[in-house]
Amino acid sequence: MVWSEWEQVRTASAERQSAQMQLNGLPSDAGGSGTLVSDRPAWAKAGNDVTVLRDGMDKARGQLADGQEGLAKQAGCQTSAAQSDVFASWEKYLRKLGDRCAKLATVLENAGKNELKTEEAIKAQIGTLRAAYADTPAAGRHGK
Repeated sequence: MVWSEWEQVRTASAERQSAQMQLNGLPSDAGGSGTLVSDRPAWAKAGNDVTVLRDGMDKARGQLADGQEGLAKQAGCQTSAAQSDVFASWEKYLRKLGDRCAKLATVLENAGKNELKTEEAIKAQIGTLRAAYADTPAAGRHGK
């Protein structure tokens, strides 16, 4: 896969994802009661949207792997070795990001099924995810 093909795949994937999920919010100074008001279908839809996002990343990861066919680290070829390292780091990154999406989707879907019955329970689950991934180091090699 040449660079221009990679750019086309990446751009097409970004366009598909941006059309599938949109997060809306209020300005921080909008006021409000501070209590959570929601309905189960909204939580379930949010969980489904995160799952769709994960599925798109899995598909992109598969296309990335398909593009590696026939490429191998060749002795003495620095470009091939560097490209192989970049592929490995992106594959790892996308896999871990997919895992995060799966965990977030589960929390959102459970809120939609009313398994997380209180605002505090939802906040606790989101807090657990935030703590688990707060300081996750970047994938790939550093200082190379």
